[in-house]
Amino acid sequence: MDYLWLKAIHVAAAIIWIGGMLTVAITTTAVNVMPVDVSEARRGAFFARIRRWDRRVTTPAMLMVWAFGLALAVTGQWLSQPWLIVKIALVIVLSGIHGMLSGGLRRLTLEQQPRGIAAIRFAAVGIICIVIVVVGLVVIKPF
Repeated sequence: MDYLWLKAIHVAAAIIWIGGMLTVAITTTAVNVMPVDVSEARRGAFFARIRRWDRRVTTPAMLMVWAFGLALAVTGQWLSQPWLIVKIALVIVLSGIHGMLSGGLRRLTLEQQPRGIAAIRFAAVGIICIVIVVVGLVVIKPF
């Protein structure tokens, strides 16, 4: 596949993945400020819809980011570059955050309190900070 197509698909998938992760991060923290009068059934249905979106859109986008990103790294012969190694480590962290958020969303769908609520509370900020560093590494290639 042409390099520019690989890059375009990788960037589009990354935008969808990060957008989905931020949506889940913000939504799962909003559970603490939901009005008390919201019925458990409506609340469960709300989180079930978000979970369905996460499984059908966000998770496949993450897999596409990995597949097309690795294809770009091989095509560009960057696998031994230090900036790429750091980027891959940060994307592994993002993948872990995605797993944590998906687990929290599953628990909320089942009307349970998610584990690691403190970590989930700060997930959105962490995601944004990591994305800023990743974009900087890719654009500048500092080392």
